[in-house]
Amino acid sequence: MSQQDSRLGGHILVDQLVAQGVKHVFCVPGESYLAVLDGLHDADIKVTVCRQEGGAAMMADAHGKLTGEPGICMVTRGPGASNALAGVHIAKQDSTPMILFVGQIERGMREREAFQEMDYRAVFGTQAKWVTEIDQVERIPELISRAFHVATSGRPGPVVIALPEDMLVEAAKVADAPRYEVIDAAPTAGQLADLQQLLAQARNPVAILGGTRWDARAVQQFADFAQRHALPTAVSFRRQMLFPADHPCFIGDVGLGINPALLKRVADADMVLLVGGRMSENPSQAYTLFDIPVPKQKLVHVHPDAGELARVYRPTLAINTSPAAFADALAGLKAPAQPAWAEGTQAMRDSYLKWSDPAAVTTPGVLQMGQVMAYLEKTLPADAIMTNGAGNYATWLHRFHRFTRYGTQLAPTSGSMGYGLPAAVGAKRVWPDKTVVCFAGDGCFLMHGQEFATAVQYDLPIIVVLVDNGMYGTIRMHQEKHYPGRISATELKNPDFADYARAFGGHGERVETNEQFGPAFERALASGKPAILHCFIDPQAITPSTTLDKIRDAALKAQH
Repeated sequence: MSQQDSRLGGHILVDQLVAQGVKHVFCVPGESYLAVLDGLHDADIKVTVCRQEGGAAMMADAHGKLTGEPGICMVTRGPGASNALAGVHIAKQDSTPMILFVGQIERGMREREAFQEMDYRAVFGTQAKWVTEIDQVERIPELISRAFHVATSGRPGPVVIALPEDMLVEAAKVADAPRYEVIDAAPTAGQLADLQQLLAQARNPVAILGGTRWDARAVQQFADFAQRHALPTAVSFRRQMLFPADHPCFIGDVGLGINPALLKRVADADMVLLVGGRMSENPSQAYTLFDIPVPKQKLVHVHPDAGELARVYRPTLAINTSPAAFADALAGLKAPAQPAWAEGTQAMRDSYLKWSDPAAVTTPGVLQMGQVMAYLEKTLPADAIMTNGAGNYATWLHRFHRFTRYGTQLAPTSGSMGYGLPAAVGAKRVWPDKTVVCFAGDGCFLMHGQEFATAVQYDLPIIVVLVDNGMYGTIRMHQEKHYPGRISATELKNPDFADYARAFGGHGERVETNEQFGPAFERALASGKPAILHCFIDPQAITPSTTLDKIRDAALKAQH
């Protein structure tokens, strides 16, 4: 587009998205940004119309996680923006590149508390990497270019841009900005030499992978490095797609419900190679795994944002680079001829295989989630995308599903309920040829269950494994730990979710026994429709390893 052509602000904005390589937009429409919607009418961008702004923002987050490119979400002002905050919070804590566009009141009406007026810098200031409002139509290319660079650089995250509706209908002659480039740095030769020396001196090292700014190539490069060094490698909470579970060096995930043997292994390590992650509350076991500020383990921390290095943990060696750049540089590292820790790696590998075997787990109730997981492990293709929100039900997926491919996991490290369904919709919209399975609890599903309608609208045959125990199970578990027997505000009366699916135009089935699950799953696949398998489990089956009664009894004994 030449600078001599005059365009409306809404059209200029859409042209910038095209110039930045955007292919998908997730939105709930609003009259505050009609000019943008008009621009999208003729653009080569797929628009996914959602039912609630939180779901739209979570779809955008899912897009960002899968592609590494900013997920784009558009919502209207006030209540719409407030709903979208849930997705922005996920993108913040999960380090996901995302841009949220919010329709805004006319500029001349500010500070009168106009209809749905909000100060977006104040509302989103603690959750976004950058919040701005475009006051001049001429500055749209500049500020959109900046937004893409901010969202993807250093530690990725969300950017929020408010769009005054009168600005969007002004015209200007401006040139489009060139496509953004992700800014990165490479580890220095000195840092790599220091790392090699630390490894040579180690007797009990372990690697933990997390964060973002990975890709399939980087995952393979690190896997090759780990194999050369026989280096035991774990992944951080809900980052299991960062290292193949069928690799001889993979030893499990460091998160909630951690394998006790893995917990001890990390605690006893003399060196920890932490790549990409922040080692926040859940992987650090509530900040108890490593001493703060100086861990007793020698810590090599690799992170793309200098602000994260030494923020909580003072590393022995800090390397300010992305996981992808770091993994690319590892090929030149010389491995010890006979690593002192190789035997220990095999022992931890054996422990992981035993820990992740669903056949060995029996819980109360007729429907056994262990058998459900065993069926899925035999049935699903390796590139199936698995999604979940938050709740104890997710333990079954995280512990027993062996992720072997990059780009196959969508789960919020922020612990946000309701994420699984919109994430599945977003994933299927981006990768329509892949199998997408959403795990959801009964409480989790209804946080954004209305997005099932979005799946139906766009013919997205996702499969929802809905685990129903009639309560907010995670909260009930903690309730029994701290206030045994005093059940309060955790019970749920649920609809028939199979009927729910059919009411929206999807496929729905009730699953009450082990024998029913496999045929129901096959019929769901064959239907070619979005599907819900309503799976009823015993409330006592609160985790794979304990029951509510056992938790309550232990809490009561502790009181005496």
